Amino acid sequence: MMPAHTKSALRGVLHVNAPLKTLNSWRVGGAAEQLYKPADTDDLCLFLSGLNADEPLTWFGLGTNILVGDGGIRGTVIAVHAALNGLIKIAPARLRAQAGVPCAKIARLCTRLGLTGAEFMVGIPGTIGGALAMNAGASGGQTWDVVTSVETVDRLGRIRRRNRSEFTVAYREVGLPGEEWFVAAELELQPGDKTTSLSEIKTLLDRRQASQPLGMFSCGSVFRNPPGDFAARLIDAAGLKGYRIGGACVSDRHANFIINTDKATAAHIEVLIEFVQRRVEQAHGVRLIPEVRIVGEPGP
Repeated sequence: MMPAHTKSALRGVLHVNAPLKTLNSWRVGGAAEQLYKPADTDDLCLFLSGLNADEPLTWFGLGTNILVGDGGIRGTVIAVHAALNGLIKIAPARLRAQAGVPCAKIARLCTRLGLTGAEFMVGIPGTIGGALAMNAGASGGQTWDVVTSVETVDRLGRIRRRNRSEFTVAYREVGLPGEEWFVAAELELQPGDKTTSLSEIKTLLDRRQASQPLGMFSCGSVFRNPPGDFAARLIDAAGLKGYRIGGACVSDRHANFIINTDKATAAHIEVLIEFVQRRVEQAHGVRLIPEVRIVGEPGP
């Protein structure tokens, strides 16, 4: 909850008991106690400054790397995709992208501007905010490879600018300083050839189309690749392609994808994730680590 004077000044939209199925790519899960869609960064800061200090916060971009529990999410969900969507060129080879900008949009803009280094982002299904939080990657590239600085917001609504050197960055993992969340990033690219970049993006998209179950309800890759190997190979070798629990199924096309085939619940997906972990560990001695975030409460 927040003070009444803060509520009256807000320009965003606040929903109570808000369904979240349409806000995540698996199309599962319960409702948020409250969902806020800010108008812009200033509005977001005002909203945060009026919340109770112990209010649980969950952040949504495109919902492509998140599994929402069937019991929903306590506290407040903040959806930034529609509001924090600014993407501009600020120097000859530097862009500023707000947290809600889709990674694929960044890749395509770089190509149009004759900049290279972000082509891999066309294969990341989420927003740059989520990509920053987990150092998302595709086709050999990782988000923080091109980051020079970021802007964060804390739960009091204070914006900070931080250099890349302030973060501990690893494979699919980023150390955040306290309770702060990304609201923007500056990306450093290199001058390049538009035709070459466009050709690379087309090759990456063709490869995705041929190997991944695009157009189906999934979160993208479920597990991190273990050192020196691929999660998809291990899952396939364990004989799990096509394995199904309820409406959740390991994809026949790409074993590191779990798809919602027919009215899956979050519980079906979570149980299948745990089953795949056990079977792969039994077969190969490798414990797969999920890269998808599981949030919220279990169902009844």
